[in-house]
Amino acid sequence: MDWDDLRVFLAVARSDSLTGAGKVLRLDPATVGRRIARLEEACATALFVKSPQGYALTEGGQRLLVHAVTVEQGVQGASDALQGDTERLSGQIRIGAPDGCANFLLPQVCARLCDENPGLEVQIIALPRVFNLSRREADMAVAVSRPSAGRVMVQRLADYQLHLAASEEYLHRNPPINTPADLRNHRLVGYIPDMIFDKELDYLAEVGAGTVALASNSVSVQFNWLRAGAGIGVVHDFAVPFAPELRRVMIDRISLRRSFWLIRHADDRRLDRLSRFAEAFVGEFRRELARLEALA
Repeated sequence: MDWDDLRVFLAVARSDSLTGAGKVLRLDPATVGRRIARLEEACATALFVKSPQGYALTEGGQRLLVHAVTVEQGVQGASDALQGDTERLSGQIRIGAPDGCANFLLPQVCARLCDENPGLEVQIIALPRVFNLSRREADMAVAVSRPSAGRVMVQRLADYQLHLAASEEYLHRNPPINTPADLRNHRLVGYIPDMIFDKELDYLAEVGAGTVALASNSVSVQFNWLRAGAGIGVVHDFAVPFAPELRRVMIDRISLRRSFWLIRHADDRRLDRLSRFAEAFVGEFRRELARLEALA
């Protein structure tokens, strides 16, 4: 079995499509399809089933995935061992994160890590959902809840604060907000209720607020609504410095605390490069979070 074919298999398994895999591998979709067909012939079994949602792994594909990832780790481990400069990080690392963290924290964190390690390439996937590390959608992920299952390593990154906020312009033209009951007289900005992918994100229910009038599954959309004076909503303290027009309200009465967790696949403990990156990432992440919250 050819490693190059396994590399194509992993790309299709992670992207769920020939086109997505082709973009990653810089191959045209037809070539990717032929490589998968060749691998299926070599394995004498179907590895994918095509559906309207894309390419889904068959039972045989799921079994091969485990071994293909092991081979990938071995190849990467060999590459790490042969690196001439063992003090610096290099190669590509992909991080999955919820979009609030990805937009307001990770750009600065990852930019500094790349400044310190010129050979390093970092990809940030910002999506409002949980990442599947078993399928290697990312090398590591930041999450707002500690996972309760799966072969993963989990490390608490840091706690963070959230408060209600609105623009000065909105606060000026609307009734005062002195108590939680006053929120009934205001337009609320928040998540689409049936698209809250983690219970830790159900902020407005926790503060006892009413119906959300402007809703999105994206923190960035909510943030820009608040900046535009459209209403009041919950904002990460670390995001406030990016919007001078926002003012936090009822800070002493309503304050939410959450945690970020760094999640890695259990098998990655053997990869020195990822372990060293994770150590550096945690330190930079905590420093940047503390810096931004001090400015809020």
